[in-house]
Amino acid sequence: MTSPANALPDEDSQQLAPAWREQILATPPHALALMADIASQPLQALSDQFYAVLLDDPRASRFLSNEQVSEQLKPALQHWLRALMTATPATVQELIVVNRHIGRVHARVGIPVDLVTRGVRVLRLQLFRRIAGSGAVEPTCISAMACISIAMDIALEGMTLAYTTAHDRSARTDAAYRLFSLVQNVSTERERQRALLLDWENNLLYSLAGQTGSDIDTQRLSTSEFGLWYTHKGIPSFGDSSETQRITALIGEVDALLAVEPGAGGSGQGRLATLHAIRERLSAIRNLLNMLFERVGELDAGSDSLTNLLNRRFLPTVLRREIELASKASGSFAVLLLDLDHFKSINDRYGHETGDRTLQHVANTLNQFTRGSDYVFRLGGEEFVIVLVAVTEQRAQAIAESLRKQIAATQVPVTDAQVLAITASIGVAMYDGHPDYERLMSRADAAMYEAKANGRDQVVMARPGMKTSAPRRYLARD
Repeated sequence: MTSPANALPDEDSQQLAPAWREQILATPPHALALMADIASQPLQALSDQFYAVLLDDPRASRFLSNEQVSEQLKPALQHWLRALMTATPATVQELIVVNRHIGRVHARVGIPVDLVTRGVRVLRLQLFRRIAGSGAVEPTCISAMACISIAMDIALEGMTLAYTTAHDRSARTDAAYRLFSLVQNVSTERERQRALLLDWENNLLYSLAGQTGSDIDTQRLSTSEFGLWYTHKGIPSFGDSSETQRITALIGEVDALLAVEPGAGGSGQGRLATLHAIRERLSAIRNLLNMLFERVGELDAGSDSLTNLLNRRFLPTVLRREIELASKASGSFAVLLLDLDHFKSINDRYGHETGDRTLQHVANTLNQFTRGSDYVFRLGGEEFVIVLVAVTEQRAQAIAESLRKQIAATQVPVTDAQVLAITASIGVAMYDGHPDYERLMSRADAAMYEAKANGRDQVVMARPGMKTSAPRRYLARD
């Protein structure tokens, strides 16, 4: 369990280090020596019991059933325990960073916090039993137990702080993505809902002009096509605000006016008064709706302005969802990391305008030759990511090869008499059951760099044993 070399504790977790140092300094040397002795013993049984307890919970199977996860996590857990039991005032700060990193990984993967605390409780009890059976005198055992307990509590607190921050950030991004997906084309959706509201108003006018009250009741705004959209998609999209609450109230007022059965007894004046009151409320609804759609327009931040592809902001959200879907259905998906070859020389030789046209050309090609269910992202510069849903390895490789050929087969016009040939290197990584999407991106990243190293203009599939590194440069903070 290591963290990025340049990671620093956040403001909240920085206050944990003094408390940890104070506990170490207050612990007698004999107790510290006893802890070090326990740390030097084999810890395999502890890690086995830790994961056995966690796997008793059905929620843990998704995260821990994968063989690679088990093989990696058990040695990492033993390393973590030894680090806690042999911590010194000089190493505390680094351990805080490590535990913050662990908390972020737990949030990224989606491991429930209570599972982690349950497992630590089991570890604590087993360590206490080892200390009690060590033969050391009682005061030394008590001091060692106290130091280990405080160290575990501080480590858990650091994890939880990072987990909460990362989880909240992911939840906000996921919510923004749902909104972005629902009304991605803001202008089209706005016009559609305005037309539906106008149609309802016109139909109401005909009803009030010549129909009975019972017929009018079937025209309730809340059950109209607009009303159903607003309730089931509009409110979740726009969020709970004074504007959405007011629209809900206005819809209720319109339906209440209709329920009075205006004009019963043949009074035309009553129907005219009701129509006027309803139209006033409909006008207010339209004005509020315009305000909400204008606010939604700000979500264009989820699109790349040059290519109109998705940008990296929503990549973690999409990958988390595809991992969840694949794990539930025992399915698979693939990540393609595509990098244009020698793109810097295109900008240098032909200028950035030609470079921009090249990126737009590639974006159009990717959109044209992928399925509507797939996701295409521009990460920045000349780098693209394609998430191919519900594909086998053979199918993913075939799609990647087709994209490579399509890019190489078409040319970008530079002038009326000159065209530019372009190629791309593509790395492909299949989802292998590991719940961490950064690991999946890292494998695609390694495959893409191998394609570059092997001469470019080719597709490389990620394989076991390929050297990887965390691709933080590709993913928005989650």
